[in-house]
Amino acid sequence: MATFEVERQILPILGSPNQGARFYNPELPSSEPFVPGHRTCAGCGPSIQYRMTSKAAGDNTILIGPTGCMYVANSSYLCTPYNVPWAHTQIGSAGSFTAGVAAAYEAMIRKGKWKGPFPNIICEAGDGSASDIGLASISGALYRNHDCLIICYDNEQYANTGIQASSRTPYGGMTTFSPPGPEVPEGKKLFPKDLARMMAAGHPHCYVATASVGYPIDLMNKVRKGLNHRGAAYLMVYTPCQKGFVYETPRSIDLGRMVVECGLYPIWEWNPERRVYDYSFRPQNMRPVSEYLKLQGRFGHLHAEHIATLQQFANDQWKMMGVELPDALIWAADPQNQMHMAAAAEAEEVADTI
Repeated sequence: MATFEVERQILPILGSPNQGARFYNPELPSSEPFVPGHRTCAGCGPSIQYRMTSKAAGDNTILIGPTGCMYVANSSYLCTPYNVPWAHTQIGSAGSFTAGVAAAYEAMIRKGKWKGPFPNIICEAGDGSASDIGLASISGALYRNHDCLIICYDNEQYANTGIQASSRTPYGGMTTFSPPGPEVPEGKKLFPKDLARMMAAGHPHCYVATASVGYPIDLMNKVRKGLNHRGAAYLMVYTPCQKGFVYETPRSIDLGRMVVECGLYPIWEWNPERRVYDYSFRPQNMRPVSEYLKLQGRFGHLHAEHIATLQQFANDQWKMMGVELPDALIWAADPQNQMHMAAAAEAEEVADTI
């Protein structure tokens, strides 16, 4: 694509990415592009991500929201929580609409009708749009390298329409489309689509990364890196859904940390200049997947063999990142050992009541 000389805002990188769940950072602007008063559920992971993302991007931002939770809950009754320009598009046209906005600014620059700075164009698509219905249009925007950041807020289901399974729903996750029963006791039989790696492999000229609301500074830094990258960028963010995951409302950030600590949601970056993955991010702890699963009602039906299957999946993710596995995690991938762990935990609970 043609390039144009225009003023560009370069966003500074914040402090240590492992600063944990602390949101406030003195380097952040005081403005709030995403304000309270919206109608999302209590503990909503996507709305937490929206605030972090928009605050990292700043006021020179245009937000685009295809149909999903964050469209329906944020724009009810002629009211929105955005202090920056925002536009809605259909669930399948996230990428094409975003490409159109970027192309319009490129055209105005070329014709001398816009002097800059070039806006931060951010599209926020749920995993239903990003991994299924709108995948082709997003791939097109990335392939053509439009100057934009496309974010998948990944709550691992179609939450807006009643908690249906998406291709990002994890193995064993119970949804209305993957209920457990005698024939399929685990619920969902398939593992989630490795969406971020698909984007990195298919669009190697783009900046691609994964993040979680459990690590706010890391998330906001990756937003800024994506916006600073000249061309298209893609970010996939773990955003727990209290209604669909069935957990205690205050635990959203806890889940955002634990899913990384147990290895089910690897955190990494794709460097488009060097064409390599960066696996340098490390959580402070490594946990068995059972500690993460037991906090959520959507996994309450799983048997020991299913938990062991998820543990093996997590172990494979750690190995992919070059992490040496402790014996406890290798041991936990055996179904018999999972049964022993469950029995020991139950005995401990009984002992606590005596």
